Amino acid sequence: MTVQSVPSSVAMGGLLFSYDHRVLAPRPWTEAQSRWARDLLDEVPDGPVLELCSGAGHIGLLAILGNRRSLVMVDADEVACSFAQRNASAAGLQERVEVRRGRLEEEVRPGEVFPLVIADPPWVPSSAVDRFPEDPVLAIDGGVDGLGPTRSCLQVIDQHLDPAGCAVLQVGGAAHVKGIGRWLESRPSARLQVSETRTFGDRGVLVLLRRPSQERPC
Repeated sequence: MTVQSVPSSVAMGGLLFSYDHRVLAPRPWTEAQSRWARDLLDEVPDGPVLELCSGAGHIGLLAILGNRRSLVMVDADEVACSFAQRNASAAGLQERVEVRRGRLEEEVRPGEVFPLVIADPPWVPSSAVDRFPEDPVLAIDGGVDGLGPTRSCLQVIDQHLDPAGCAVLQVGGAAHVKGIGRWLESRPSARLQVSETRTFGDRGVLVLLRRPSQERPC
């Protein structure tokens, strides 16, 4: 007998987001990432927002709420993409939202450029996922050091970020920020640098990425 999943919902930022046990529940504290992204939209060029590892879509949807930006959401999980589409429709934003399912490197197309990228990749080290039995493993498993999906996000950001754009990435803590710095330093071809970090409690760290200053338009 197939067990039917019963959707839950959570209110954030004036919207109601649906999800179920197969998808990582939208965390209220991640609204900080949406607010920062929304503020950054006032300074970056025109163009669509890209959200990587979008899950149920709440971070990206809140970022484009109250403005005219369009949003491309990418996630590898079919159920997450279904909820992202459902939540976009419930928010009345479906005409400005495109949901793509698949590998980040494949779903962001050659030649596409985005002035703002949002990413909330899984960042729990594989050895620690058992500490969070209520969370789907796919949604939280960040590999051996917790930075596996983050490195994939960095590659996509580097290839598709507008020269005058920026990216807001969520990671697990100060050690991950240092790991990002080491990864970027080891790859001179990666034209990104950590511009700012913000912490919110013990829940994680937000990292602002920009192009090196010499590459940004005057």
